Amino acid sequence: MPLSHGRPYLAIPGPSVMPDRVLRAMHRAAPNIYTGELVELTHGLIPDLKAIARTDGKVAIYIANGHGAWEAALANVLSPGDTILALATGRFGHGWAEMAAGLGVEVEVMDFGETAPNDLAAVEARLKADSEGRIKAVTSVHVDTSTGILNDIAGLRTALDRAGHGALLMADCIASLACDRFEMDAWGVDVMVAASQKGLMTPPGLGFVFFNDRAAAARQTAGCVTRHWDWTDRSAPELYYQFFNGTAPTHHLYGLREALDMIGEEGIEAVWARHDALARAIWAAVAAWGQGGAMRLNVAEAASRSRAITSVELSDPDGERLRAWCEEKAGVTLGIGLGRTPPDAFFRIGHMGHVNAHMVLGVLGVMDAGLKALGIPHGSGAVEAAARVVADAAA
Repeated sequence: MPLSHGRPYLAIPGPSVMPDRVLRAMHRAAPNIYTGELVELTHGLIPDLKAIARTDGKVAIYIANGHGAWEAALANVLSPGDTILALATGRFGHGWAEMAAGLGVEVEVMDFGETAPNDLAAVEARLKADSEGRIKAVTSVHVDTSTGILNDIAGLRTALDRAGHGALLMADCIASLACDRFEMDAWGVDVMVAASQKGLMTPPGLGFVFFNDRAAAARQTAGCVTRHWDWTDRSAPELYYQFFNGTAPTHHLYGLREALDMIGEEGIEAVWARHDALARAIWAAVAAWGQGGAMRLNVAEAASRSRAITSVELSDPDGERLRAWCEEKAGVTLGIGLGRTPPDAFFRIGHMGHVNAHMVLGVLGVMDAGLKALGIPHGSGAVEAAARVVADAAA
């Protein structure tokens, strides 16, 4: 008998749960796109976006998903034939590299596998070996959504500085912005990309590229840039339509305004702390289940795990069996083992954005029921362990 009737819970790592406040803000007639409140609203988004990214630089808004933001960032600072060093700790690190190759950029990939973060010593050594300065940029995903790995972006800046290398540091924060701590200026990041559908709690469709003065200078010689992706007018428009190179994404902007208000009301430090506590609750549950079965966290070291998404390995095909049971029988949708081998051994839990304690504990309770219903070996006390983390954090 399915017990899934009622409000479903999408616990995948993006699109994240849409707050009712965001949905209500979007439920309106189309506004005037030339003058009035929409224009004023858009200008007001910029300082709030920059505050979340912890930057005094500029931001360009695109009607695009994260892949569009990838291309925009690359196109504005590179020319065909340039070389970049692409660091990969999962599918999305490789995806950004493939995007660069499609623009005619020479791509050197350093693949650090799917269970551990970038090896900063190896990166520093590679940069020191580039005595001619051929590498124009280093790209890294802050959090790879396929693996749940959290990379040390501040450490990458240190590696660049120790190597005495002038490459731009480019970070993908699509999965991590407003979930995992990120400080663009303090960490020395030149270009950062993000999107609306994860920690920013807005439907998919908006991409963001944040950039500093070094990156703006690189734009002057960038040969890959096209009129659509050019960030020049988007980040400093004289006319409103230049923000978007055409018609504004009206209802997304209303939704984003409400989401930024919600983040501002909570405070970004509190947002980070909430994500940290809920992630630790999930980790505690998985560790308990693993004491009596094959379940394990994909990333062994807690410091290298994202607070936005947790990748879990079970035996093949039990990962997919559990995921299917949770959705079909209890109305909780977990993320697939995207880019993993074998895919049916992995699943992912999204805990980003509009998520609180009862939502996370509910997911874990459903997973516990699924393990019992399917007869999958597992340890006991998982939900109790998670509840203890929540109780301690709340205290």
